[in-house]
Amino acid sequence: MRTCKFMAMAWGFALLLAFGQGIPRGDLAPGQPLAAPTAAAAEPSRHGETSSRAAPAKDASQERARPAARPATRKPVRKIVIMTDLEGVAGVRDSEQWCGPDGRYYDAAQRLLTLEVNAAIEGFFAGGATEIVVCDGHGRGALNIELLDSRAQLERGWPTGWPGPSLAGGGFDAVAWVGQHAKAGTERAHLAHTQGWNYVDLSVNGVSIGEFGQFALCASELGVRSVFASGDKAFSEEAKALVPGIETVWVKRGTTPGRGDELTAEQYGRRNTAAVHLQPEKVRAMIRAGAERAIRRAQTEEFGLIPLKPPFERVGRFRPNQAGQPLLVSRESHPSSVIAIMNLPFHPAPEQK
Repeated sequence: MRTCKFMAMAWGFALLLAFGQGIPRGDLAPGQPLAAPTAAAAEPSRHGETSSRAAPAKDASQERARPAARPATRKPVRKIVIMTDLEGVAGVRDSEQWCGPDGRYYDAAQRLLTLEVNAAIEGFFAGGATEIVVCDGHGRGALNIELLDSRAQLERGWPTGWPGPSLAGGGFDAVAWVGQHAKAGTERAHLAHTQGWNYVDLSVNGVSIGEFGQFALCASELGVRSVFASGDKAFSEEAKALVPGIETVWVKRGTTPGRGDELTAEQYGRRNTAAVHLQPEKVRAMIRAGAERAIRRAQTEEFGLIPLKPPFERVGRFRPNQAGQPLLVSRESHPSSVIAIMNLPFHPAPEQK
């Protein structure tokens, strides 16, 4: 039921059960690098679902170095990787009944996602794409390969970790998202989470990110542009805040106020189910048009790369399984690579008050 849960092994995900609360955040202005600011820049700010953030960093550690980022030069956008998830699809209403093999409507959810993906594929090819790889990023799998557009290839599994085989292998010009949900703690988001229900927040150099941000940061390090994203409205705002200029389409809007940081993982998993959905056929037309618009814009406009400035610090905060248990915090750093830091295991410890 969660995107990229196949990454959980690399992160020691099963260890991460903790108490949630809000954290300091700041705005990342357009063109501002994702940098490690000085301690003086660590003032807290009010969080909203449309903001992205920059704030404090810690010392960089000695983890394995990654290849230097590929130079960002504008070239024709022809080869695209599409990352998919299930919770951000129009008509998918909750996790229990829609997002797992035991759910009553799981087959229907797979069909709805695959048809949204096909709409994006149609738009990209109409705009000049020549190759598309679709990554099934939902934890238990969610794409119906028999319904998938025959021009696309399906990728499942990341044996070498972030950013996945196709993107790491090189040769792709852009990445896109279909069916994506907002990050944990996002107000008025539908089925919001980051990897699992136990996350309160994940940040890199003080910038709060979710599953979208993790993949977009990795792509930016490789010089691959983030050009299109569809999902719920709160996710659309999240994507535009982190990647100014990205083309987005929102297909539903959550209606639950507040962040839910005070809840346990089990309680949070049942929290954000209220939403208003657009009709699926209308949604597919919007996605097709948005994807074609995105690839055509990418031929002439400069957008889609997040400026990165090392060193990098990753901070994870996790909610409890039971009320009254303490919040756990994990901090890791790397001197040069955001990809490397995404592949580091977590080392959770009780937060010091």
